[in-house]
Amino acid sequence: MFLLTALAPFLFGPFAASASLPEPQHIFSNPPSSSDFKIPSIHESAIQARRVLHLESIGTLSTIFPSSHHPSNNPSSLENRPNGLEGTPIGLMDYYADCEPASGNPTILAISIATSFKNAAAGSNITLSLRWHPPNRKIYSAANLPRFSLVGYLEPIPEHDVRNGGVSTCFAKYHPDAVAWMPGNPIHESHWVRLVVEQIYWIGGFGDRAYIGWIPVEDWRNVTRAEVEQCRLPYERKGNLAWWRQWTGVDSEL
Repeated sequence: MFLLTALAPFLFGPFAASASLPEPQHIFSNPPSSSDFKIPSIHESAIQARRVLHLESIGTLSTIFPSSHHPSNNPSSLENRPNGLEGTPIGLMDYYADCEPASGNPTILAISIATSFKNAAAGSNITLSLRWHPPNRKIYSAANLPRFSLVGYLEPIPEHDVRNGGVSTCFAKYHPDAVAWMPGNPIHESHWVRLVVEQIYWIGGFGDRAYIGWIPVEDWRNVTRAEVEQCRLPYERKGNLAWWRQWTGVDSEL
């Protein structure tokens, strides 16, 4: 009996707290006007997105397979590709780094043989999708955490920018293992590119307490380094549950 009483908050607490969660229609959209929570502004959301870009280092590059008559579709580049993939989207994990904070354009080490970069070279649109992974092993809802997609195009980084900007050193801090396939390596042909951001689609969390929608690229680019450094994302601080309780309406300690 004592054991059941002691475990009751853990067994039944989540069900009691569920009444505070948003209505289903506002999980992926913003409510008309009223809300018990302060929804971050577009600029505040842009700051959060730039913070995620700075702290994360792995995302999903999404591209589209080219048409069968495109010059890039030759036997040496098809990697035994099945027929009928023309126009089919594909998303693949890739490394990136926040090495050009003034612009907010992610730095990517492009491996020429990789599918994402072959598709992009063939004219495909490209997006980089990221989501925030809290560093602390707390109980949380991934659906209520920030994620977003950057829409843009790949642009080669000139050699003088690579040298003067310390791109190789910066990228190696995020990905020490990537030194093995940086430009000039004996394994794969590679080169530095930046994803020039043109559009940002942001989902800050549940729609009644986070902004969901497009972030103008001007807001993305105008975020300062100081704003990024001062911003704190959910669960970024160890043991800090205040953000979670405010964001979800759950007052009980987890």
